[in-house]
Amino acid sequence: MNYLEDIGRYFLMIGMVFKKPTKWTILKDLILKEVEELIFSSLGIVIFISFFIGGVVTIQTALNISNPLIPKYLVGFATRQSIILEFAPTFISIIMAGKVGSYITSSIGTMRVTEQIDALEVMGVNSINYLVFPKLIALATYPFLISIGMFFGILGGYVAGAFGGYSTSAEFIQGLQYDFLTFHVIYAFTKTFVFAFVLATIPSFHGYYMKGGALEVGKASTTAFVWTSIVIIILNFTLTQMLLG
Repeated sequence: MNYLEDIGRYFLMIGMVFKKPTKWTILKDLILKEVEELIFSSLGIVIFISFFIGGVVTIQTALNISNPLIPKYLVGFATRQSIILEFAPTFISIIMAGKVGSYITSSIGTMRVTEQIDALEVMGVNSINYLVFPKLIALATYPFLISIGMFFGILGGYVAGAFGGYSTSAEFIQGLQYDFLTFHVIYAFTKTFVFAFVLATIPSFHGYYMKGGALEVGKASTTAFVWTSIVIIILNFTLTQMLLG
């Protein structure tokens, strides 16, 4: 029953995000602040993880192609498919559920604990719009982060393949170009937009409706990460079945 109540409050919160909006002059500064906190501050970890995961995918693919009849350019092909279809949009989103989601939950939860949200309500401000809407708009730029992850994932694969002796530069680039379908990129960014919405709303929900003190802020952040990851995995399966099945 509690889960049903939480789902109902979640959708109620989403509805309230777009009601009684805060003045644009205030929202503009909030959105720019959230873009910096949620997107630009995540660039370093996304680039680092993507680069080395791309290298690992290339090495593992090359080591498992032992048949001399299998062309070496398939190493680049497999790396491209793995990075674009699954790693960049899905696994980076799960990582961001820990980094970005924890930040969102803890920041809103701290405002709840210190009664700042109550103060906003007393002043007649729609606190949900004030707190959640800027994060939602900021994460609309999330595909930019994923595209950076795709680039550095493939670059890491290229470096590992060409300089590690697992594939020549020409063969790897041939594999990147082989049987390329634009729809795969569309599919990846469709998932990214959906995951961005989840990353903005579920952690916000757990922060906004939390009860207790400072200890509960940490518990809410952990719960938000778990549920955000679960929803991303379920939506990943659903969208893959719908778009590629």
